[in-house]
Amino acid sequence: MSVLRVYTDSDITNLLFTTDDPKKMAARLAEAGVRFEQWETDADLEPGASHEDVISAYRQDIDRLIAEDGYQTVDVVSLSADHPQKKEFRQKFLSEHTHSEDEVRFFVGGEGLFTLHIGKKVYEVLCTEGDLISVPANTTHWFDMGPNPNFIAIRLFNNPEGWVANFTGSDIATRFNRLEN
Repeated sequence: MSVLRVYTDSDITNLLFTTDDPKKMAARLAEAGVRFEQWETDADLEPGASHEDVISAYRQDIDRLIAEDGYQTVDVVSLSADHPQKKEFRQKFLSEHTHSEDEVRFFVGGEGLFTLHIGKKVYEVLCTEGDLISVPANTTHWFDMGPNPNFIAIRLFNNPEGWVANFTGSDIATRFNRLEN
C-alpha cells in the first residue's frame, strides 16, 4: 500500500500529514510540484520478463508521458533480494542528491521509498505497484530500496545518458526513515 508522510525537515517526530489515499497523496504532492499517478497494472508479466515486454505492456502510458514532457530514453530496472550487489546499489541512492532533469519512476511491481526534501519539509513517499512518481529537476531527495530489494520500475529520462546525481553533502537522509523490507 502506498503511503505519504510529511515531516518538518528538522524533526522526524513532527509528523505534519499522512495518508494512504492515492488521490490525497497526488493532491498533496502536486502542491509541492511533484507528479504522482496510479496506473493500471493488469499486464500479465511473469517474473523475469524482458525489458521489452515490460515497456510494451505500458507503452500507451509511456507514450503519453513522452508526448507531454519530451522524455528521450526509457528503460527498466529490476532488483531482487538475491542480487549480488544489492548493498552497493542501495547505498548509491541513500544520500541526498539532485538531478538536472526530472526523475520519473513507474513501479510495475514491488516497492521503494522516495524521500523528498522540499523547503522546510520532508515528504516520504512509499511507492508500490502501479505508482508513478516524477521528482522535479533540482529537487533534493534520496531513494531507499531496502536491504532486500524487490521491485521492477520503468524509468524515463530527458538525458539520453540516464541517471546523473549531484550529491549535496548533507546528512539529512541519515535522520529519516529507511525502508525495512
